[in-house]
Amino acid sequence: MTLHLKKSWIISLITSFVLLGGVFLSPAASANAAKVATSTYSDQSYSEDDYLHEELMDELELDDAEQELTKAQKEFEKYLEQISRLVPYENKAIDTLGSVGGEVNSTNRKSMYLKLTNTVIPNYTKTVSMLKQIKPSNPELKKIHAYYVKGSYLQLEGYLLYKQAVSKNKVNSKILQQGRAKVRAAGVLLDQYEQQIYPYARNIGYLH
Repeated sequence: MTLHLKKSWIISLITSFVLLGGVFLSPAASANAAKVATSTYSDQSYSEDDYLHEELMDELELDDAEQELTKAQKEFEKYLEQISRLVPYENKAIDTLGSVGGEVNSTNRKSMYLKLTNTVIPNYTKTVSMLKQIKPSNPELKKIHAYYVKGSYLQLEGYLLYKQAVSKNKVNSKILQQGRAKVRAAGVLLDQYEQQIYPYARNIGYLH
C-alpha cells in the first residue's frame, strides 16, 4: 500500500514572507505618488486655496484607504509570523513519515510504528494545537484559515489510523486504507487553503 505524502506547501508562503521582508507600498500610496508626479500648477482656473483644499481632501481620503489596507496587511504579517512558529513541527512530522518509504510492509512496519509514535504524531499534534490557537480577526482570513485547521486535523486523524494499522505484527490494510482516505480528504482542504491564501495576500497588497 503506497502512502502518498505531500510536502507542506506552506513553506513557500513563509519563504515569500521572509524574502519580501515586509509589506509592499500599497496600491493607494502608489497611485498618489503617480498623481503627485504628474500634477502641474499651470491650471489658472483654481485659486491657491481651492488647490490646497482639494489636495487636503485627497490626502484625507488616501489616509483612510491606506489605514484600512495597512491594517489588513499588518494582520496578515502577524498571521504569517504565527504560522512560521508551527512550520518546524509540521515539517518534522511530514519529513519523518516520508523517510519510512512509500510502501508499507512487514519489513518497515516496525520502523513506521516507532516513527509515528515518537515523532510524527507528537509533532503533528503540536502543529494542530498551534493552528487552533491562531484566531484571525479579519473575517475573510478567518474563513481561509479554517481550511488549514480542518485539513490538518483530518491529516492527524489519518496519521493516527496509520499507527493503528502498523501496531501489530501484520499490517492491517483496511485501517491503512482508512488512514489514506483521511489524508486525501485533508489534502483537498489544504489545497483549498492554498488556492485562497495567495489571492488574499495579493488583494490586500501584500504580495504581487
